[in-house]
Amino acid sequence: MTENTGNIKNTGNTGSSGNGVFWIILLASALLEAVWATALGLSNGFTQLMPTVVFAITALLSMLGLGIAVKRIPLGTAYAVWVGIGAALTVGWAMMTGVESASPLKLLFIAGIVGCAAGLKALPADKAAAKAE
Repeated sequence: MTENTGNIKNTGNTGSSGNGVFWIILLASALLEAVWATALGLSNGFTQLMPTVVFAITALLSMLGLGIAVKRIPLGTAYAVWVGIGAALTVGWAMMTGVESASPLKLLFIAGIVGCAAGLKALPADKAAAKAE
């Protein structure tokens, strides 16, 4: 089923090259998710000014980017990629900075999250969406 969202048509195609800009926006939003999650942890319950400001700005930008991305990427796919990549980056940063311990199993599971997100991006167009056109 197709959905017309203004001038942009959502065909449910997760792998189309025409969606490249939207995938870049989604990945940037996932990076910003990791930034706001890290800033949230550093804000000490919103009692530290700079981490709180960084949290507020990056959370807003991350949500805006996700909202833009879902104009051309199916919501379920976009959200799974956004959360998965954001979570993997957050944990990876925490391990690199020593806030969280690293282990082979953690690295394996993080690789699994990233692999699943990449798999969702690599899927071909939804056949039900293609038939509706």
